[in-house]
Amino acid sequence: MKAVAWSELKHGDQKRASGEPFFIHPLKVAEFLVELGMDDETVIAALLHDILEDTGTSETEMKKEFGRQVVALVDGVTKISIVKAKSKSIQETETMRKMLIAMTKDIRVIIIKLADKLHNMQTLQHLPEAKRKSIAQECLEIYAPLAGRLGISGLKTDLEDLALKHLKPEVYKQLSGTLHLVQHENTNYLKKVERTILKTTHEEGIQIEVTTRAKHIYSVYRKMKKRKKALEDINDLLGIRILCNTQNECYTILGIVHRLWPPIENRFKDYIAMAKSNQYQSLHTTVMCNEGRRLEVQIRTYAMHYTAEYGVAAHWIYKDINNTDKLKTEDLAIINKLKRWNEQHVPQMDFWEEIKGEILRDSIYVFTPKGHIMELAKDSTPIDFAYHIHTEVGNRCIGAKADGSIIPLNMPLRNTQVVEVLTSNRGKPNLNWLRFAKTSKARDKIRQWLNKHNEDLIIEKNIIAKKAQVPGLPAKEVKPKQKSGGSDTAEVIKKVLDSARVVFKIGDEKNMMISLANCCHPTTGDDIIGYVSRGRGIIVHKRNCTNLKNINEFSERSIEVEWEAVSPVTSRRFEVTSKLTNDLFSEIEGSVRKYGGHLIEGKLEENDKGNLKGSFTMEMHRSVEYKQILKSIRTIPSVLNIRPLS
Repeated sequence: MKAVAWSELKHGDQKRASGEPFFIHPLKVAEFLVELGMDDETVIAALLHDILEDTGTSETEMKKEFGRQVVALVDGVTKISIVKAKSKSIQETETMRKMLIAMTKDIRVIIIKLADKLHNMQTLQHLPEAKRKSIAQECLEIYAPLAGRLGISGLKTDLEDLALKHLKPEVYKQLSGTLHLVQHENTNYLKKVERTILKTTHEEGIQIEVTTRAKHIYSVYRKMKKRKKALEDINDLLGIRILCNTQNECYTILGIVHRLWPPIENRFKDYIAMAKSNQYQSLHTTVMCNEGRRLEVQIRTYAMHYTAEYGVAAHWIYKDINNTDKLKTEDLAIINKLKRWNEQHVPQMDFWEEIKGEILRDSIYVFTPKGHIMELAKDSTPIDFAYHIHTEVGNRCIGAKADGSIIPLNMPLRNTQVVEVLTSNRGKPNLNWLRFAKTSKARDKIRQWLNKHNEDLIIEKNIIAKKAQVPGLPAKEVKPKQKSGGSDTAEVIKKVLDSARVVFKIGDEKNMMISLANCCHPTTGDDIIGYVSRGRGIIVHKRNCTNLKNINEFSERSIEVEWEAVSPVTSRRFEVTSKLTNDLFSEIEGSVRKYGGHLIEGKLEENDKGNLKGSFTMEMHRSVEYKQILKSIRTIPSVLNIRPLS
C-alpha cells in the first residue's frame, strides 16, 4: 500500500493516451500480478515500474524507500535512455537486450514486462492505427512467444488474440463471433461427452475433473492459414480437458478414452514422456466421437495443469505443490539459451533475427543412435545436429541419416527422428553450410573453420566488390572515394578485414566473406550496397533497405557491390554398384566435391549378390563436365559399376 501511494504521488497529473490518469496503468499491472499470485517484491516493482523512466526519480531514492531488490526489478524493465540512444530503433533493440539479460538473473523481470504488455494491449485502441499495428506485430513476434517459452499459456493466448484484434480486426470479429456461437450450440453435445467420461472413469475408481473449451481465436486463424481452409472446414474447434491426480492415471484414462471412441491416426502426442522445452506436460489425442465428430482430448495431472497454465509463475503461485512439480527457472531451455546467446555477443544488426529465429522458435527433440535426446530449434538441419554434438563432429560431417535413410544436409529435421551423422577425416565445412545451418552455434563454428583454413570458396550468388578506378593510376593503387563520414574507406575496410580474417572469393579478391542481409533479403538483380561489418565481412543489403539508416558508421563502412553472372546450377542423378564397404558414401562425396559439386541425396541397399546398390543426386555447376565426376567416382576401388540416370 505504501508503493501504491508513492506511485500515485510520483506520477501526479500524468495522463495516458486515453486521457485517464497514468497511475491506472501500473495499478492494473500490479493487480494482474496479484491475481497471478506473485510475491510482494514483484507487485511493488510493478507499481513502480515506470517511475525511473517517466518521473525523474533517482534509483537512490527508490532504493531508500523499497530496497535494492525492487530497484533491480524496476531497472530491468526500464527503457534505455533516449539521450544515450542514437535512434529509436537502436533504443528499442538495446532495451530488449537489457531486459533479456536481466531476465536470466531474475525471471520476475520478464513476468512484470509481460503483465505490462498485456494491459497496454488491452488499451491499444487509444493509439493511432499505424502505431497500434506496429505494437501488435511486435507483441505477436516477441512477447507472445516469450510467454509461451516461459510456459504461461494463458497469457500467451491473450496476447495473441489481442494482437490479431488490432492487426486484422475484421478477421478477429468474425472468428470471435463464430467460435462463441459454436461453443454455445455444442454445450449439450459436450455435456453428454463429459457425462460418459465421468461415468466410465468412476467405474474404474478414478476421480477426475472434466472441462470443455473452444480453441482460442489466434490458433484457429493460424490453422486456417496453414491448412488453407475456411473456418467451416476446420472440424476440431472444440476440445475437452481431463484432470487427474497421478501420471499413471493419465495413461489409464487415455486407454478409457480410446476404448470409448476410436483415435484418429497420427493425432496422438505424449508430452508427459517427452515434455516441451517450457516443461509443458500433457497427453493429447483426437478421437472420432459421437455423431462422427472429431474431438480433441487433453489429459494431465493437476500439477501438470498448474505448470501448463502459469509456467514459471507457478513457482510462486501454488505453495502447496511439491517442489519437484514446480517449474524452476534453471529448468527452462530459454534461460540457458539466452545465457549462451549473451556470451556470444551477437551484433546489434542481427539481434532481432537471432531472437525471433532461434531464441523464441519452438523446439524439436531428436535422438542419437544411442537413444540420447537432443533439443534443437525447429527447422534445424543435420548440420545443426552435428555441431550440437561436438565441433569436430560438425567439421567432419559428410552426410546424415534420419530413421535409417540418408537425407540431404539441408533437410529440416522432424520431431522424434533418430539422427545419425556420417563423418570422415576428409570431411570439411563449405560455404553452403552457412545457408543450411539454422542455429547461431553451428554458423559460428562453420565461420571459425572457414576463417582458420582460409579456403577459396565460390557461392552460387557471387557478388563483386567494385573499386573506384582513378584515371591514370595503376589498378593496384586505386584510391576509393571519400564517404560522407570523412574516413578513408579503404583503410576502414582493410582494418576490418584484417581483424576479422574472413574468407571469400570475389572476382580476384580473396580474404573476404559476403552474406546477404536477413532484414531485406536481396535477390539477384536487386539494387544492392555492401556494409563492411566488424568480424563478419561484407553484409549485402538492398540499397533502399530501411535498416541502413540505423547502422552505426554506415557512411564510412559502405562499399559498392554488384551481382556477378555465374554458371547456373543443375542437378544430376546416377546409380552406383559397389562391393560391400563402410565408407562408400564418403568416397563418392569426396569425388563430387573435388569438382565443386555437392551430394544432396543418396540411398544404398544390399542386393542379393551381397553388393551395395544405390542412387544418388548431386548439384553441380553446368560449367563442370558431368563425365569428369562420373569418371572420378569410377576410380573408387570398391565401385563395380556406375551409370547416369539423368
